[in-house]
Amino acid sequence: MELAYYSDYAVRLVNTEEPARNKDALTSVEAVRELFGANQQAARRTTDADVTRFRSVRARLRAVFDAADGDDETLAVDLLNSLLLEFPVSPQISGHDVRDQDGRPDWHMHLADHPSNATAGYAAIAAMGLAFHLTEHGVDRLGLCEAAPCRNAYLDTSTNRSRRYCSDRCATRANVAAYRARKREEAERTGRNAETAQPSTAVTDR
Repeated sequence: MELAYYSDYAVRLVNTEEPARNKDALTSVEAVRELFGANQQAARRTTDADVTRFRSVRARLRAVFDAADGDDETLAVDLLNSLLLEFPVSPQISGHDVRDQDGRPDWHMHLADHPSNATAGYAAIAAMGLAFHLTEHGVDRLGLCEAAPCRNAYLDTSTNRSRRYCSDRCATRANVAAYRARKREEAERTGRNAETAQPSTAVTDR
């Protein structure tokens, strides 16, 4: 099953908001439709009402990442299970007209949704994709960027569970900030040592 593809639905939606910067990209029907990517048929179902509904689902998905980032495994699973119950999907075998070298359909599992609205369809796929990722790789593979004030969500697919940032840009920014902080600390320490080493000047009464 296309685990990375489906779980990315959750990441894309969560990262439409940057709370620390007071930024929200989810402000129009067009912004919601962009989240569907190539799934234009689902995107066309989007209406003005979906903007508010998408924001509500986004908050619940971010709560899953927050719980995972805080090492609260049980809470992360409970929050995700509540989404799965509210937004169910049906797994189906699909070929999408793709043929293998023998001319047969390239069969694979596909998540088919039967939503009452665009939000329900997107939420179902996002929650199921995130659930697949969590059960396959572990709760600690759901992360929030450590490069303050970013806090974007990401899925850690590294072999040694070492990912800490949502992008190379944030990793570079955090490393530069850490380097500058070390340099400031070294300069301050050198200054303090120099002051301590200076001989005191005694004043003698005559």
